[in-house]
Amino acid sequence: MKIENKIILSNIFNIGLILLIGLFSIQNLNAMLTKLRFVEIADDLNASFLEMRISEKNYFLYHDETSLFDIGEKINTTRQSVYLVRKDIIRAIGQKDLDELNAHLESYAGVLEKIRKTPPGDTSHEAEFRASGKKLREFSKTTTELERKGVNAIIERSKNILLISFLGILLIAILVSHYISQKILFSLRAIEKLARTISEGAFTKIEGNIPEDEFGSVITAVNSMSEELRNREEELIQSKKLASLGILTAGVAHELTNPLNNISMIAQTYMEMYASLSGELRIELMNKIEGETERIKEIVKNLLDFSRNREANLQRNDINAVVRNALKLVQNMLDVSSIDTRLNLQEGLPPVCIDEHQIQQVLINLVTNSVQAMTSGGRLFMTTRRGKSGSSVEVAVMDNGKGIPPEFLPHVFDPFFSTKGDMGTGLGLSVSYGIIKNHKGDIRVESKTGVGSTFTIELPIYNKEDKKDAAIQDNDH
Repeated sequence: MKIENKIILSNIFNIGLILLIGLFSIQNLNAMLTKLRFVEIADDLNASFLEMRISEKNYFLYHDETSLFDIGEKINTTRQSVYLVRKDIIRAIGQKDLDELNAHLESYAGVLEKIRKTPPGDTSHEAEFRASGKKLREFSKTTTELERKGVNAIIERSKNILLISFLGILLIAILVSHYISQKILFSLRAIEKLARTISEGAFTKIEGNIPEDEFGSVITAVNSMSEELRNREEELIQSKKLASLGILTAGVAHELTNPLNNISMIAQTYMEMYASLSGELRIELMNKIEGETERIKEIVKNLLDFSRNREANLQRNDINAVVRNALKLVQNMLDVSSIDTRLNLQEGLPPVCIDEHQIQQVLINLVTNSVQAMTSGGRLFMTTRRGKSGSSVEVAVMDNGKGIPPEFLPHVFDPFFSTKGDMGTGLGLSVSYGIIKNHKGDIRVESKTGVGSTFTIELPIYNKEDKKDAAIQDNDH
């Protein structure tokens, strides 16, 4: 179900609960208002009944005939009042209690009529009159107290139910919000983690059940993107290698020309002076030709190894030897560009677990960038040292070129970002970044405009305890 539908359903559910609570509250308020209305009526009746009882006492104490007249007037007034508000009374206490109230009132009125018909001073109906008035007064008073308690009970019950309902709605809202937010945050964290791994050059996918909502569509799209990037990563690396080969062509041509010239000169000398050469000298000349031939084979082999598309082949390597071999491939470019190279390779460094050819590609790319940053000659420093953490080895490539502007530094490893304008593809450092991350290492840059730049590569040392090292070959130089 889509997140939008989940939110709509949860809102409908909460609105339904709120409406039910509202209807309940209105019902209780109506009941409470009805009872309060009766209490007001009952207070007026009780006041009338109290006045009747006072008049009753005055009659029996002082034999005042006007007291009987007052009682009769109040009975008539009470009858009219009860008749006018009978609907409110019925809603409050019911028809049965209303009938009982009227019965007590009529009984009291009947005794009053008996007294009026007896001679003055006759007290034969006094006890009956007092008892009837007392019943009327007590019934009214008891009913009023019960209704007051009923009002308090309604208020208390409403308060409890409203409190429980409020806590229930709050709890449901919290649970629903937590559920939805957790679903959203889970998907966001998965997407964030995948995006971070992709930015580091590891093109993984989000595994497991993909939710059937908006985030599921995003996760599917990101998975497809990651898979496509993974499929093209090797193509990108290979294309960068081929681009690097173009830069290396001049140096390789120079490296091949020297041994070929030597072979040609030795061969000419051998043919021209064959008759006068001793056997030992002939063998020496042939050994020189063989040596130059091996030199050519080594150059061609290194070039083919560098250009060949292959999976990362992690081996136990000496980082200093890797740096020296990479420098050999670009030495002619450095010479042509009048670059003074300084090596500071720390001895006794622990071996590293790397693909030599991929790390050579990174180093050649960094050296090439440094050469291009030093347009009129300069100095290139290459340093190796133990990492600060103790579990890694660092290689630093430093130049005194034009440097990188501060606003460009955060983006130098971004794909297609280049400070060279149309002269650069913006892929070299991005590919290098991916290679280093695939080696579980790190690459960082420091630069000042007009002073130079320093790229530092950090690579993990070879760990014999690592289970993955079972497939790692030794390749110490």
